[in-house]
Amino acid sequence: MTITLNPIGVISMFYARPFTKEHFATFERMKKAGADVIELLVPEPGELDLQETRKAIADAGLSCVLAARVNLTRDLASPEEAARKAGIAYLEECAEIAHALDAKIVGGPLYGAPMVFAGRAPTPVTPEARRIKMDAIIAGLKQAGKRAHDHGVVLGVEPLNRFETDICNTAHHAIEIVDRVDQASVGVMLDTFHMNMEDFDLADAIRQTGKRLVHFQANENNRGFVGSGHINWGSVARALVDVAYHGPIVLEPFRRSDEKAGVTLAQWRAPTENEDEALIHSIHYLKAALYFANKTNKGL
Repeated sequence: MTITLNPIGVISMFYARPFTKEHFATFERMKKAGADVIELLVPEPGELDLQETRKAIADAGLSCVLAARVNLTRDLASPEEAARKAGIAYLEECAEIAHALDAKIVGGPLYGAPMVFAGRAPTPVTPEARRIKMDAIIAGLKQAGKRAHDHGVVLGVEPLNRFETDICNTAHHAIEIVDRVDQASVGVMLDTFHMNMEDFDLADAIRQTGKRLVHFQANENNRGFVGSGHINWGSVARALVDVAYHGPIVLEPFRRSDEKAGVTLAQWRAPTENEDEALIHSIHYLKAALYFANKTNKGL
């Protein structure tokens, strides 16, 4: 019996941020490393020609998923009505861009409320204030979800760790939001880097998410290459097989090129050397875990 594995991908900012036409050559490098998918940050105006980008991705034999970029000016959780409306409009635009790029998934912290990278700290809120905020998020995702459905796109709500948002930190939180939205075009996205910090058990969280899971990012506890940390990828792979998740799995390694004390790890770094070999081994490592999880599940 032939075992079909999930398409494996890598995020565009592994190579460059912003990612522009001059970086199209990396598509072929991704493919040679064993990738099937590129996860692009949703392009801001002027960054990419959408039709040109779609053709370049397809010519390299890749498919595409998108990662949304929320901020305080487009934030479903904002107390400011203008920011909430802009947040809805942005997600609707993301769905349109996805359609233009032939991408079927837009994932990320779609609810908004960025903290660390927006330069603000979490603040306690009353139960009533939290209810108002959550109601606004649900209403915004319902509206954006309708536009996504019209374009054949699914929105993936991603939990982030407590230092990056005070809205959605665990798989359970994301499940609660998605169940309240109650639309097939809005599901859960999981990232093992954040799960390792916040979920009690990664495999159990995946199984609880079940059919709601629409996108998955495979990242080590230190946000490095898969296989370089302590996450149990065999257990993760078996859970993904158990819930019949057949969607893309994207690697998002953040390099750590300087280990000197006082050098912050909480920021993206541009590559200073070719890391294709490490990426190749990381993809092979993950594919091996998925292969044996499928083999065990099928009793082969």
